[in-house]
Amino acid sequence: MDATSNKNLVNTLVLGATGSIGYAVTINLLARQLPVTVLVRSRAKAIALFPNAPTLTVVEGDAQDRAPLMELAADKNFIFHGINYPYDKWFGNMDTVTQKVIEAAGINHATIVFPGNVYNFGLATEPIREDTRPNPITRKGKLRVDLEAMLEQAATAGKCRVLTVRLPDFWGPNVMNEGIRPIFENALNGKALPWLINADIPHQAVYTNDAAEIIVRLMLRESVLAYEAWNYGGTTVPSIRSWFGQISALTGNPLKTQVYSRFMVTTLGLFWPLMREVKEMLYLYENSVLLDDAKVQALFPDFEPTPMRQALTQTLTWFAEHQLKRSFTPLIKSDSLQSTY
Repeated sequence: MDATSNKNLVNTLVLGATGSIGYAVTINLLARQLPVTVLVRSRAKAIALFPNAPTLTVVEGDAQDRAPLMELAADKNFIFHGINYPYDKWFGNMDTVTQKVIEAAGINHATIVFPGNVYNFGLATEPIREDTRPNPITRKGKLRVDLEAMLEQAATAGKCRVLTVRLPDFWGPNVMNEGIRPIFENALNGKALPWLINADIPHQAVYTNDAAEIIVRLMLRESVLAYEAWNYGGTTVPSIRSWFGQISALTGNPLKTQVYSRFMVTTLGLFWPLMREVKEMLYLYENSVLLDDAKVQALFPDFEPTPMRQALTQTLTWFAEHQLKRSFTPLIKSDSLQSTY
């Protein structure tokens, strides 16, 4: 599909556009000059994040409100379901909003694009393929299995199409969760970089701009099956400590790594509901759980991920300008930084 000549075939409603992956997908679609409507809780925040975007329509509202969601979805052929709640608000929200997204997609038989993750597969000891059987070991993993099953059942019943793209941890501009935001803000402020449990084992993560490119490429294909699942794993760093070393080299500061133990997470959870929910996910920090993305790599053999130095620089620059309201100039040390993954 030639996106520039088939704009009428790619009209997307993005839910969760001011969040991590929704932001990156919106930026990608807008860069292709495709029409995008975003339903957001704060119009001002969206306009600040997406300035000078002639193909963007911003609507203020809540995806949990059925009437406006149905109205916005009526003429869309893609709905990007990037809505995500804090861990402690998942139950009673993620399931209900997903059901409403399915109903909205049914109006125009739209394709729901859903970013999945590795929670469905528990402590997988082999790389997770698209056809790997779910094996959740946490409440949140079970919920993710239920969400994907709900979407697949809707697609099988002919209500909509579904494109699920599973991703590992992600990082990049506007990734504001408590696992990633402090890393880049602390790096810019010369403070220790935080991580959980073990910073010395391989860890898979994806730069959101690269994930968005894969997602949009999958959307732009000429034909999509009723239900499809794809993996994109990004890169597997030898260790988070080594990755922090790359960030440190760019900032020019000898940054330390602060590793939070299980005991510390448990203690924080006594008065911080979000951290209480993090506790059951700590197996992902004690082990290397990996996605096998050979299928999508074969589909897009020309795809090249953003070089690591460039991706880190873009992310540090975004956090400096948007969060700290200052500029950032990277300190380039070619002998200590790899230019690619």
